Amino acid sequence: MAASKKKRTFDLNKIPAHIAIIMDGNGRWAEKRGLSRSVGHREGAKAVREIVEEAYDIGVKYLTVFAFSSENWSRPKEEVDELMRLYLEYLKNAENETSDKDVRVRIIGSRQGLSEEIVQQIQKVEQRTIDKKRMNLIIALNYGGRQDIVQAVKKIVDDVENGVIEKNMITDNVFGRKLLTEEIPDPDLLIRTSGEMRLSNFLIWQCAYTEFYFTPVLWPDFKKKHFHDAILEYQNRSRRFGGVK
Repeated sequence: MAASKKKRTFDLNKIPAHIAIIMDGNGRWAEKRGLSRSVGHREGAKAVREIVEEAYDIGVKYLTVFAFSSENWSRPKEEVDELMRLYLEYLKNAENETSDKDVRVRIIGSRQGLSEEIVQQIQKVEQRTIDKKRMNLIIALNYGGRQDIVQAVKKIVDDVENGVIEKNMITDNVFGRKLLTEEIPDPDLLIRTSGEMRLSNFLIWQCAYTEFYFTPVLWPDFKKKHFHDAILEYQNRSRRFGGVK
């Protein structure tokens, strides 16, 4: 659904606990201005900082951002290399940028293919923020929803073969605890920028009953007011989870 034109007034007592964002449009933003795609990605990183800060201020408990998908490796090497430099820089700064805030940083996705320096930085920032509780910032890096489901299936198979559980004990809750988002509730609201209307292999299992919000705004242009529009739209919907209200 397109961005709401209603006045941006939302109920702070009904903020979605978990908001997920597919941050799309960095490359198109740059190309429209005759700039390199790397410039678009750097401008997109600025938007991340603004939205993380706003989510923290209004009381969002979980914020998941789709930074790099498992399919993004197919992009030109120069662009991938620049993205990896940007992610390393962001991870190095993440602890300092949230030092005055009660924010736990988590990274979900495969470590395979990531540089040793990035893996070490992931471990460092996760460990140093592990005791923070007010908000969880989850960064999906080298993440794929189908891959997440496959690795969860393998864990379940191992548990059955090792006698940890029996086949008839497998439920959606048991399966959910094998996903990379273990201990993280499913998203209440998913926002995708740039006008595209698909999940692109992001949190496929977890978004079964998530409210979707699509906006044509390119990610580097996504500001607090657009974030507020999405939350207001969410609050004006009726969530029935397959039932009747």
